[in-house]
Amino acid sequence: MFTDAQVGMSMLVIFLFVIMLGFPIAFSLMAMGVGFGFFAFYTPGQEIFANRIFTLLVQKTFEVTTNDVLTAVPLFLFMGYVVERANILDRLFLSIQMAAKNVPGSLAVATMITCAMFATATGIVGAVVTLMGLLAFPAMLRAGYDTKLAAGVTCAGGCLGILIPPSILLILYAATAGVSAVRLYAAAMIPGFILAGFYVVYIIIRAMMNPALCPKLPKEQTDVPLGTVLWALFTSFLPLALLIVSVLGAILFGLATPSEAAGAGALGGLILATAYGQMRFSLLQESVYLTARATAMVCWLFIGSWTFSSVFAYLGGQGVIERFFLSLDLSSTGFLLLTQAIIFLLGWPLEWTEIIVIFVPIFLPLLDDFGVNPIFFGILVALNTQTAFNTPPVAMAAFYLKGVAPKSVELNQIFAGTLPFVGLVFLTMVLVYVFPGLVLWLPDYLYTPR
Repeated sequence: MFTDAQVGMSMLVIFLFVIMLGFPIAFSLMAMGVGFGFFAFYTPGQEIFANRIFTLLVQKTFEVTTNDVLTAVPLFLFMGYVVERANILDRLFLSIQMAAKNVPGSLAVATMITCAMFATATGIVGAVVTLMGLLAFPAMLRAGYDTKLAAGVTCAGGCLGILIPPSILLILYAATAGVSAVRLYAAAMIPGFILAGFYVVYIIIRAMMNPALCPKLPKEQTDVPLGTVLWALFTSFLPLALLIVSVLGAILFGLATPSEAAGAGALGGLILATAYGQMRFSLLQESVYLTARATAMVCWLFIGSWTFSSVFAYLGGQGVIERFFLSLDLSSTGFLLLTQAIIFLLGWPLEWTEIIVIFVPIFLPLLDDFGVNPIFFGILVALNTQTAFNTPPVAMAAFYLKGVAPKSVELNQIFAGTLPFVGLVFLTMVLVYVFPGLVLWLPDYLYTPR
């Protein structure tokens, strides 16, 4: 006979095997949770539907659909989809390109800044990489930029929305870990802008060391009157920046909850689309449909994950993992390094949503044992998932770009271009490890009573 703990561990192993076969993750989680839960809660002689697993499934569904934190997810997604479809990106890129005309590697720098802003406004990695792959990537290639560098800039910049607020990942982590989304947003600000700054500095240094990688633009493209540049920034950069700053400011300074700020941001996105003359019924219809589809995916993942995790813990699987980590006699740093290495490897076959709602909850109960702040841990996870999108062999950002890139661009070139930026993510993670105040200072300063 197997013990309950052995059954719990076999539950985890079977689940990993099932998702490797390509079955839908959310419904695999629910099926595994209900199947093993029926065994765990079974009482001889009871009717089939009297089993407590069905009560647990209903309870977890209710918890997800009434979770106040998760209300922000569809609102932020809707804001992102509206902004994405309002053709704001081409205006934004052109204005930043003109403003950065005298900077080495100006097109690449403009691409990175545009990516950072647009990723912050949308938080949808695939959309940002795809749109920039259609707009900025061909522009860099036409200007004679190195293909690898141009690809790396596009992919890395498009992933910044995972970390820089208002990040959907941080909202999901807050709901999973039971921590304040507002504190998480404050904690992500400094590491997020440090990472974006590293990217820009890296581009400029590469352009200065080897100008052939980033040829200067023709004079007719750079000889633009100052008034034209300022007007372009005023009409494209400033409105989107005001929308982002308003939403984040309202959250960080306690003027609104994340859900309230997300609602205001969604309204702001509609106003921007109207102001640019892009508001159409088809835009609204597509945005609502995509928001509903993405939100449904997240909700089903949460329902499946929480059901699976509850049964897994009830059978004793969580205890086995906890005892294993404690038996290694790790320091807090060793624990963080090991868990981040596991999350890095999980990022190859899995999307960040699955990592957050399935595997992060396995590590969360261990944080107290090793004295790790859950907000600090969440920011490390958000940084780590940046690498998952850009690291071969399953670098999703690279595949997004390949799908819209010219046929002459090979996937290996895109992979090679993303790797230096992955190194910069690791450098940022090292800085965060060495100087935890980069994460913890701002939330403590803003929200600790004096």
